[in-house]
Amino acid sequence: MSKPTPPGVSDTANGMAFDRGRDIEVLARDTVYQGYFRIDRYRLRHRLFNGCWSRPIQREVFERGHAAAVLPYDPEHDSVLLIEQFRIGPYAHGGSPWQIEIVAGIIHDDELPAQVARREALEEAGCVLGPQLLRIADYYMSPGAVSEHLTLFCAVTDLTGAGGIHGVAEEDEDIRVHSVPLDQALDWLHNGRIQNSPAIIALQWLALNRQRLRAFQP
Repeated sequence: MSKPTPPGVSDTANGMAFDRGRDIEVLARDTVYQGYFRIDRYRLRHRLFNGCWSRPIQREVFERGHAAAVLPYDPEHDSVLLIEQFRIGPYAHGGSPWQIEIVAGIIHDDELPAQVARREALEEAGCVLGPQLLRIADYYMSPGAVSEHLTLFCAVTDLTGAGGIHGVAEEDEDIRVHSVPLDQALDWLHNGRIQNSPAIIALQWLALNRQRLRAFQP
């Protein structure tokens, strides 16, 4: 009698060990809410690390699409562009709803992440990104409940004259642009003024790669 096979022996294109058909059995899937976003309910079982199957479990998934985000960096002035806007999530939690963030937006079906970064930088900050778009990371925002996958960039950009209030009126956007020295942005990060993962990850990456990027030209 052969031993149960644990999950994670088949490689996919991105190098992750996972076989979608063999390691997961979806017993039912229903859309339980459809509005601006969608919530799907799954009933499934999955392979355990000992090679056996889990019992059937139920999970809800928040479907909001996938996104791209970008931190514009000016190496000549050692400054970054951050944005500030109202966010309902922190308000519901009891925190300040005006969040310091980086430019970000949802990827539509016919778009690449880099195209979204450039479009959103113009819409949200009036900023034309430089030609060099450096990929920082690809990650899941909250994998326990949300399907959203984020592609994160840093863009070497001339930030001369950056600032003001921007956003798309039809989307009720009211966005204030901050062009600040990187050291000030890192102080905001360390003092807890920046409280969202794309900005935190991008600024920490830039702090590690700052000297290398200082040689880049916007």
